[in-house]
Amino acid sequence: MRPATDDAARRGAAKFSRAAGAGIAALVLALSAGCTVAGNAAEDGAEVLVVGYQSKTINTVTAGTLLRAQGFLEKRLAETGRKVSVVWQDYDTGAPITAQMMAGKIDIGSMGDYPLLINGSHGQQSEQTRTKMIAITGYNPHGALNTVVVAPGSPIRSLADLRGKTVSTSVGSAAHGLLVQALRKAGVDPEKDVKVENQQPPVGASALQSGNVAALSQFVAWPGLLVNRGEAEVLYDGGELNVPTLHGTVVRQQYATDHPDVVKAFLKAQQDATAFLWQQPLKAAEIVAEQTGLPAEVVYLYNGANGIATFELPLKSSLTQALRNDVPFLKSIGVLQGIDLDAFIDDSYLPEVTGSNGAVLSGIDPICKTPVGGGAGELWLTGEEVTQPAADPTCLLRAIKNAEKSGKKVRAAYVPDTATGTRWFADKSVWVQDGARLLPFTTRAGANRYGKGTVITYAQAVAAA
Repeated sequence: MRPATDDAARRGAAKFSRAAGAGIAALVLALSAGCTVAGNAAEDGAEVLVVGYQSKTINTVTAGTLLRAQGFLEKRLAETGRKVSVVWQDYDTGAPITAQMMAGKIDIGSMGDYPLLINGSHGQQSEQTRTKMIAITGYNPHGALNTVVVAPGSPIRSLADLRGKTVSTSVGSAAHGLLVQALRKAGVDPEKDVKVENQQPPVGASALQSGNVAALSQFVAWPGLLVNRGEAEVLYDGGELNVPTLHGTVVRQQYATDHPDVVKAFLKAQQDATAFLWQQPLKAAEIVAEQTGLPAEVVYLYNGANGIATFELPLKSSLTQALRNDVPFLKSIGVLQGIDLDAFIDDSYLPEVTGSNGAVLSGIDPICKTPVGGGAGELWLTGEEVTQPAADPTCLLRAIKNAEKSGKKVRAAYVPDTATGTRWFADKSVWVQDGARLLPFTTRAGANRYGKGTVITYAQAVAAA
């Protein structure tokens, strides 16, 4: 459970979230009143390390939910010889984590790219509040971790149809950035043509279900969750934008200076969690599902083999450059005045990393008898402890058909979008039959852009396989 915080802290965190970074000085005062600094010694003689994380933002599980559940951090801290007590604080977004870090009440946190930049910018306003981005948790090189969804059966078929409509998003988040950039690319003015409601993900999801908003732009794992429940369908796949999106680990600079061995231990533990996810992606997804209440099928969509998220710690140049490219947008919406990225990004605490992302599909397709490579799909049958790979979409549909004929129940089937490569649920995809080819798309707009063949239902695709 989330540790209790005082009323001033809760009010400060909520205010920061609503304002997307405005009035940071007032927040620090509110959060600090009557409170001790997180790194101070506990009564039993142990030092306290406070970790802020977002359990349901499953792109950060290696620095949060999975890390905590498996006890990797405590094991690595024991190696330092220091007595450290870990306090975990769970939030829906990165903004309140930043507010707590500015007040010295969270030592290490994890959040998405836009919140990271806001964190670094606000931290640089004072020597006492400076922070460092020290690792990546997960990323997608094309932006597919953010998605715009609409209600099932919505008449809105493209971003252009959002003119004059209300869209929910979390202002200052990468999902907000996706919405603005995608609208502009579609020739829609995001300020004049669309009304944006600044809402937390759960509030926005409820607003979409009630019809109070026409669309919802959110980050992992909300789009997948709503689509899996049958409460939404994809309007725009963030992978179409082809702009990297990422999440990462951030630490208070003062804490890192005073406790470099603890920070290094944290990153070693994060690497342990990452290696566990690489080696046992299905088990990792089930652990995260148990801890968060999210369906394992949704967690595995993002974090599984060939998942939408890639998990690695190194601060790759392509990802740090993406952060630099994000700065102008955040300035344009008034949540960022400026940031010295060279001072903010620091890879000196990273452990030596060997190998690369191992959560990839491989082997031989048991139905089509061909090697599995790029464009592979995956079938997860109820009651099975392992999944089976599919060489291509047609092979996946054949595997589904065979399973259904033998009385087996499909728990989940995953397939990459024909155009963007974004992995999605096979039964929630839009299918096109083009001669003998059966092609999946995450959106109807994508299927229409393909321009050939006939759009068919999932059931028809399975029958045709």
